[in-house]
Amino acid sequence: MAQKDLYKILGVSKSATQAEIKKAFKKTAMKYHPDRNADDPTAQDKFKEAQMAYEILKDEQKRQMYDQYGFDAVSGQGGRGPGGFGGGFQGDVGDIFGDIFSDIFGGSSRRRQGPQRGRDVQIEMTVELEEAIQGISKEINIPTMVSCDPCHGTGSKDGKTSTCSTCGGIGQVRMQQGMFSVQQTCPDCHGKGQNISNPCGHCGGQGRRKENTRLNVKIPAGVDQGDRIRLSGKGEAGPQGGPAGDLYVDINVLPHKIFVRDGDHLYCEMPIDFATACLGGEILVPTLTGEVKLKVPTETQSGKQFRLRGKGVKSIRSHSVGDLHCKVIVETPINLSSEQKDLIKQLDETIKDSGDKNNPKKKGWFDNVKSFLDKMTG
Repeated sequence: MAQKDLYKILGVSKSATQAEIKKAFKKTAMKYHPDRNADDPTAQDKFKEAQMAYEILKDEQKRQMYDQYGFDAVSGQGGRGPGGFGGGFQGDVGDIFGDIFSDIFGGSSRRRQGPQRGRDVQIEMTVELEEAIQGISKEINIPTMVSCDPCHGTGSKDGKTSTCSTCGGIGQVRMQQGMFSVQQTCPDCHGKGQNISNPCGHCGGQGRRKENTRLNVKIPAGVDQGDRIRLSGKGEAGPQGGPAGDLYVDINVLPHKIFVRDGDHLYCEMPIDFATACLGGEILVPTLTGEVKLKVPTETQSGKQFRLRGKGVKSIRSHSVGDLHCKVIVETPINLSSEQKDLIKQLDETIKDSGDKNNPKKKGWFDNVKSFLDKMTG
């Protein structure tokens, strides 16, 4: 075999650590894996080279021999030192690389421990804003896989099981794929290591069956749109006595006619009449605990926002309480009588006679408009 630079094959320096060598080998092996390079005839040779380089460099004794005497010392051609490969590299990839190839193939060579867990279930629950803020218990009906009562979830009519003859009870079988030998889940027992000779007639040997399940779900006070509640062990039952998965309840809060929620704060708009906006007064504002009085100062402009501290939502994650932000909207009166229109005209005349002191924003706005037009046309 020709002289080879094993470090160059893996793309590492001569001073590379074992962790760096292992990482480089995984990357190279995945890059040149024959199954991923069916159209590249050179991929298999490059993969074998990476295999050989890693097998030597991962062994400190062989690596020292290679560094001191070169490739012949560890290839079996020079006849020096222990660990020569007798003319070339041979071996069972599945045995040699263990956890490395379990990472590459996405599997595991370990035996399954215990029965398989049931799947998680996800549902959406729609609640009113009041229910989300105050908390509520709701009963739901969901179709899911539950443990079979007649066989107590075992799947066996008589409670007996037998060791799987295909895998010998290990739950895994070794499959030869060309030059590779990898472990896979047993196709007969599906990794359980046991088979049922007398299946339960109610569940067909699965240990579970589909039923509508009624559950009482407690929604804690303060939940918000998008929050998720986890009910441990309330998902699907596992096959043949396996533990149940979890139930996840996603909260959907309906839009409210008065309030808009943002975190722990509430926002609302309150219409006020023209006279109250001009002269000031008191208005009643709805809150979660009843109506409260809000003092509106004189000459309040439409869109003015007032904050009522501590009138928002109590946080589900702490003891703090948000605020209520109330924006007043001055409502223009409609359906006016002739007499009312005359009175407004009289008021308008008196305001115009007083100049710009009653409408300071109007004057400033028109001044800005004039300046803008002059720049555009000048």
